[in-house]
Amino acid sequence: MDKFWLKSYPQGVPAEIDVSQYKSLVHLLEDSFQKYASRKAYVCMDKSLSYAELDVLSKKIAAWLQSKGLSKGARVAIMMPNILQYPVVIAAVLRAGYTVVNVNPLYTPRELEHQLKDSGAEAVFILENFATTLQQIVAKTNVKHIIVASMGDLLGGIKGTLVNFVVRKLKKMVPAYSLPNAVGFNQIIAEAKSLPFQPVNLEHDDIAFLQYTGGTTGVSKGAVLSHRNIVANVLQNDAWLMTGTDAKGAADQKVMVCALPLYHIFALTVCSLVGTRIGALTLLIPNPRDMPGFVKELAKYKVNIFPAVNTLYNGLLNNPDFAKLDFSGYQICVGGGMAVQKAVADKWLKVTGCAILEGYGLSETSPVATANPASTTEFSGTIGLPLPSTEIAILDDDGNRLPLGHSGEIAIRGPQVMMGYWNRPEETANSMTADGYFKTGDVGIMDFRGYTTIVDRKKDMVLVSGFNVYPNEIEGVLALHPGVLECACVGVPDVNSGEAVKLFVVRKDPNLTVEQLMDYCKEQFTGYKKPKYIEFRTDLPKTNVGKILRRELRDEKKAA
Repeated sequence: MDKFWLKSYPQGVPAEIDVSQYKSLVHLLEDSFQKYASRKAYVCMDKSLSYAELDVLSKKIAAWLQSKGLSKGARVAIMMPNILQYPVVIAAVLRAGYTVVNVNPLYTPRELEHQLKDSGAEAVFILENFATTLQQIVAKTNVKHIIVASMGDLLGGIKGTLVNFVVRKLKKMVPAYSLPNAVGFNQIIAEAKSLPFQPVNLEHDDIAFLQYTGGTTGVSKGAVLSHRNIVANVLQNDAWLMTGTDAKGAADQKVMVCALPLYHIFALTVCSLVGTRIGALTLLIPNPRDMPGFVKELAKYKVNIFPAVNTLYNGLLNNPDFAKLDFSGYQICVGGGMAVQKAVADKWLKVTGCAILEGYGLSETSPVATANPASTTEFSGTIGLPLPSTEIAILDDDGNRLPLGHSGEIAIRGPQVMMGYWNRPEETANSMTADGYFKTGDVGIMDFRGYTTIVDRKKDMVLVSGFNVYPNEIEGVLALHPGVLECACVGVPDVNSGEAVKLFVVRKDPNLTVEQLMDYCKEQFTGYKKPKYIEFRTDLPKTNVGKILRRELRDEKKAA
């Protein structure tokens, strides 16, 4: 394929990246642990961990996991917000030779049960705040080892004790739970002092992450991301983004903000792993919804790199104290996960002096496939150019390539494209072309320079603040409600989250209320999946064979 877009590449960005320079993601991590040993790696609530401490702690936890007799490739779940334990555990699980399963800590018992059972996870690291959710379903899973962390574990004696007291007693953020066989996070570190760590021979095709995403069948499925996939995307992002910082490779340490949750592929790769690769200090924000607290944290550091989604940028811009910060260090602001709105991008540039460069990708592509150049000085409205070693094709409904300027399905080929879906060969086959392109379900147009613009979504997926919501899952759960005859889920425009979930419901019980359904949804779905709007109908539009026409409902709302 003619990579004509290379003519649009910024100076200094290579056409290809060399994945072979690292044997595995562990090799990349350990290289940075040694190279940047004296630097601070992560900071959270004013407590920092150096790269050397990250190395020691992760090796201890890896040794503890190995002592439990888990086989190479065993799945280990992590269910925590952005706290210091998270990057430590990721490194530990990978170094022990296992596979990381990232879990949204706000999942309901139903959602958690599916992910643990589907992945076959044998161990789970969980923050105590969410342990009650695990308690309700753990007996139905294959989990044998439970490690419970607390907010104060790595904050030091006095501070850690104080933080735990506030979280548990004053704010009452830890519901009562009973997990009799669980062990504490600091307990396993203590036990590991006498345990040997056995380095594991990992190769490119070994699985690093099962990254769960929505499924057309109504349940989430795990994108199998190999060590090659993740190493490739880290190197691609490094090559692409670092041309936009002053003095690439210089001795000064970059400060990167990680307010996006680490269980999300965007934060995992672009914040945590790219940050480790370049020896950055990564600022972990456990609760970015606390905007005043978030702004106070930002005020403490001279930030250089800021990846975020549109809603996060917009939230900061609407905080009166944000504009008072020092933005002189800002060099790279990356927008992904959802479309960046022009109004937000323009205001961000005006306030900070740093343009948002928009990129595009999916869990299935580790995630980044395209991005605007790091030298971007204004909002382009496109998702940019294919990253090094990446090819983009625009396909028609029959899988044939379309000429430039024609709209069709965006398809991606490159070393960052997943190995497939976990235990779902049919869905894997349906998502790939014969020549190795992943079909995204998004409709776009590529211009003569190689820039792509997204114009529509082929799938029915709803994108809420960068998170995928799949109508089949929502409808399947709502159909179990005794008062619901049938229902349809669509996405509607939302000024804050890009899109919001709307439900159309035909009642079986004429007395069913919106409030009752909202309460039911609150029990069944994590926050971003919950419907913002519910509308009762006497019937729903259908095809001749009885399939509900979601698109007709969406178009109806657009025309209204």
